[in-house]
Formats: sequence, C-alpha cells, structure tokens
Amino acid sequence: MRIRRPLAIGAAIFAVLVLVLLMIAPDESVRLTPAAFVRLPIDLIVGLGLILVLPPKARRVAVPVIGVLLGVLAVLKILSLGFSTVLDRPFDPVADWSFLGSGATYLRLSSGRPVEIAAIVGAILLGLLVLVLAVVAFRNLARVSVEHRTPAAATLGVLAVGWVILAITGAQLVTAVPVAGRDGYDRVRQVTSGIEDQRQFIAALRQDQFRDVPPDQLLTGLRGKDVVFAIVESYGRTALEHPEIAPQIDQVLADGTARLARAGYAARSGYLTSPVVGGGSWLADSTLLSGLWVDNQQRYDTLTASDRLTLTSAFAKTGGRSVAVMPATVAGFPEGEFFGYDQVYASKDLAYKGPLYAFAMMPDQYTLSQFQQRERSKADRPPVMAVIPLISSHAPWEPVPTLRPWDQVGDGSTFEEKPGAGDSADLVIHRDPARLRKDYRTAITYSLETIISYVETYGDDNLVLVFLGDHQPAPAVTGPGAGHDVPITIVARDRALLDRTASWGWTDGLRPAPTAPVWPMDQFRDRFLTAFS
Repeated sequence: MRIRRPLAIGAAIFAVLVLVLLMIAPDESVRLTPAAFVRLPIDLIVGLGLILVLPPKARRVAVPVIGVLLGVLAVLKILSLGFSTVLDRPFDPVADWSFLGSGATYLRLSSGRPVEIAAIVGAILLGLLVLVLAVVAFRNLARVSVEHRTPAAATLGVLAVGWVILAITGAQLVTAVPVAGRDGYDRVRQVTSGIEDQRQFIAALRQDQFRDVPPDQLLTGLRGKDVVFAIVESYGRTALEHPEIAPQIDQVLADGTARLARAGYAARSGYLTSPVVGGGSWLADSTLLSGLWVDNQQRYDTLTASDRLTLTSAFAKTGGRSVAVMPATVAGFPEGEFFGYDQVYASKDLAYKGPLYAFAMMPDQYTLSQFQQRERSKADRPPVMAVIPLISSHAPWEPVPTLRPWDQVGDGSTFEEKPGAGDSADLVIHRDPARLRKDYRTAITYSLETIISYVETYGDDNLVLVFLGDHQPAPAVTGPGAGHDVPITIVARDRALLDRTASWGWTDGLRPAPTAPVWPMDQFRDRFLTAFS
C-alpha cells in the first residue's frame, strides 16, 4: 500500500506532463526549440473551465469526452511532427490520411513486410497510449480543480486573460508559433478550409481553354515525335545548389550536355515549383499533366473523377499512343483511364528478375530498357507519349546499381547485388546527415547518367525527352527553407522544335542557370500545349 500510492501519484503526474507537453508543442519539427514550448494552450484552459461550471452529473460525462478530444488533438500533433519531418508541412486531417497508407507501402517495399507490420502496430499502440494518457491526465486535473475550486477558478481566469492578451498581440517567441496556443481551433479551421478548397478546385476544373480544341489542332508541332516524360524521383533544386551535392551533379550535367551535343542533341532547362516536398509524387505528376495545382489527395480524387484534358490524353486524341511505365505501382492504377493511357505497365508487367535496391523494385536502366523494348522498338507503330517515373533516386537512396551496357540488361538478372540492400529504411534515413546527402547525391547521379545514356543509345530524330524532378527530397537532405523548386529539361535533335520554346527563357544545356525562370508546376501543361499546338 505504501508503494502503490506514490506510484499512482507518479503515474498521474507523468500523464499530466505528457498531455501538457503535447498541448504546448509546435506542430512542425523544424520549430522544436525550447522557446517554442513557452505557450498557453487554450484547449486545456477551456476544458478545465467547463468542468468547473458543469454540475456533477454532466461533469462525469464531460471529463472522459474532453480527455478523448484532447487526446485526439495530441495524436494529430504527433502526426504533424512526423509529416513536417518528411514532407515539410503539418498534417492535414481532411486530406492527408492516404499518406499513412503510402508510408506503410514505402516501408514494405524498402524494408520488408515485417517492418511494415511492426510500424503499423507501433503506431496504433502509440495512438492508444496517448489517448489513454490524455484521459487519465485530464481526469486527474479535473479532480484537483474541483477539489480546489476557488484557487483553480482564479488561476484559470488569470490564464484565460493572459491568453487573450497574447492572442491579440500575436506574441511569438519562435516564428510561426504563437504563444497563445489554439490547436482545437486550428484543426477546425483546417476542416473548413478543406471544404472551401474543394469548392475552389471544382470551379478551377471547369475553366480549361484547351477543352474544346479540335484534335487536329492539338500538339501539331509534335507530329511523328515520341515524347517521353522521365520523372526523376526527388530530383530537386537542392541537387544543383547544396554545397555537398551540387559539384558532382553539376559535372554530370555538364558532361551530359557535351555528350548529347556530340550526338546531335540540344537541350534547354528551367525550374518548376512542385506542390509537394519529400513525397506525394502522384500529386506532382498529376499537377504537371493536368495543369491544375494538386497538393492533396482530395484534389487528386476530384481531378481523376473528372474529364479534364491532360497532356497524355491530348496526345492520344491526336492519334498517338499514350502509355505509363510505373515500376513502383504494385497494385492497380484505375486512374489510367483518366490520364488517357492506352497501356499502363505496372511493376508486375515489367517482369524484373534482378536484385532489389532499397525502395526501388527495379533500376531506372531496366525501366527504360523495358519501355524501349515494349514500345519504341516496335515496327509500324504510332508515335508514343510516355510518362515514366524513375525510382532509383527514391529514399532511402542507398544502394544503387551500376550502369550496364544496354544490350546486357535483359531481364535484370545481370544486375549485381549491392551491400546494404537489406537495411531497413529507418536505419538508412536516420544516418548522419552528411552520409545521407552523399547517398542522395549518388542516387541522383545514377538516374541522370541513365537518362543521358538512354538518349545516346536509343535516341533518334523523333525523340523528344522531357526530364524533371517530381519534388525536393526530405528536409533531412535539404535542410530547412529549401523551397519546392525542381529542375526540368527538354532534349531534342529537332532544332525547329526547340525553337518553339524560345519564349520560355530557359537555359541552354541540361543544367538550368540560377536565374532561369521558375514556373508553378501547374502552368506547364498550358505552356507546353501552347508552344506545340
């Protein structure tokens, strides 16, 4: 008995401390500094105030209900901290639930099914633990407040007045972290903003200057051309500007520009601003192809249920063939019909027989080799437009394969095993930042060299290659404040075709200059259709 009481008191104090810390913590990991915890959480103040004014019967119901609500806010706070670490933004309770499934898929593909299951079970247990702690903590706070009603009411009154003053003055010790905390209000506002966002997006869907353009007037400047969009995973502006990464990437692009020039190719490069960072590639891809800003799953679902013209459906309308080569797609892709694809090559369709490399189910070289064999090598075929996400540069970035002679790629079984392929994603992405950036640099180098080699090997007068990044890598690589910009390059032998892009102001070569134009990614579709139609 003598031991139980101190243990109970200690457990109660621990639960209260956990709840208070979660209530006052910021929801972005980059702002996790000691000063950011100097906050007044209005949710806790209001909750305890309600308990003091409610009659006993209502109070018995209100205590667990408020405890659960505070627990839910705490769980959302933890999710936001995780999201900001990987995706450089807080969790949106309206639109971001699908990212949890994508995260689980990432763990399965990069680290195996046991790691995925362990992570899911761990996340569920953590969520339940936080909810239980919140209920226990609030129950104890409520009991103490009721037992000492007068001093508790006076204290809450002072805190409430202080909160109002801080809220009016907008006091902040850390940028974007108000001292007057209001998590509950902010979550409700996210929900209402999500509803308004959906309304605005539907209105934008209805506005399309190319909707009624006849097929014989679409993409006339690309008649007879094969157009390949190679989307390099995590190829962001950081690759060209970070001092630990850029020198090697700059050399690859400079050498590639010279090599392609000797083969008769010219190139121009600029920047696009992606709607996402660190993940959500499908949102960036749909933004590029549809000409609409798609930065959450709600917008994506609405878009793919519409009849919006995409670059790939426009190409199909002209009599060309439109395909997607998707090495990371392990399930169905029903959105293929929306994008106008005549064929979707998912992971199983590509029949890779070689070793795995972290997340990548197959090397980029194998993906491009399969595209060449299955589409461009065929005789008497129509022109093809292909969208090909290249995933060798997907986190966790290590290891990557070695580029092989293209005639030896075969079914992939000739690719060599690499040490570290069996390491869990968690182990790899929590390495020392310098090692992490080195791994990222190596992966991006491999992807870019593969693209350049593909053009040298299989390029002809009718190839038009557009390669770009889908988004910046995670903040662990970029550091804070890196932005959303990604490089984009168009490569072709046909100089008259490239001259159609002269007004874009892009830089000659495979590397955009620091002063090259930066467009929001949703502007690309209309500029591309205008230039080539």
